[in-house]
Amino acid sequence: MEFLCYHRDRPDSLALREELLEAHWSYMDQYAKEMIARGPTMADDWDTPTGSVHILDLPDAAAARAFAFDEPGYQAGMYRDVMLRRWRNTLGRTMWDFPGGRTGGTRYLVLGLGPGTGEPADLELPDDRDELIAYGPLLADDGTTWLGTAVLLRAPDPATARAVLTEDRYAAIEVHNWQFGGRP
Repeated sequence: MEFLCYHRDRPDSLALREELLEAHWSYMDQYAKEMIARGPTMADDWDTPTGSVHILDLPDAAAARAFAFDEPGYQAGMYRDVMLRRWRNTLGRTMWDFPGGRTGGTRYLVLGLGPGTGEPADLELPDDRDELIAYGPLLADDGTTWLGTAVLLRAPDPATARAVLTEDRYAAIEVHNWQFGGRP
């Protein structure tokens, strides 16, 4: 079962994040085989982290909850909230398989949240797939009820990134600066 976990940092948590960085990486090292994608979301200055995205293939929902809530930053109170959803890897690959590599270009996390129209949207891959790093629907615990769409992609700007999703089909679309994660 694939899951997307997005830990959003609390305001003014940068010092705690830096203090826990090695503990975070060591924790994530335990999940290296299960990782589909990972990395921090960043403020507009591209220096200040605002959250952490992890997409994993885990045995079940209990394992996903353990992953999300046993994470050292969560245990220390670094995050303001955690979004944990079932996810389907529509591309069928990991971020490390992305032909564009780890560097070059600007990358984004795009979250289409909630069924604005009640009908699932963007279930099929867009025609232009070359810039997609990860793509798939956000699902309820039952694994079938559509709750939105999550995309990691390379794009020239936030507006282009946002346009990967059908605007009027979601209650909200969020675009976050994102970068490949893991140990340097």
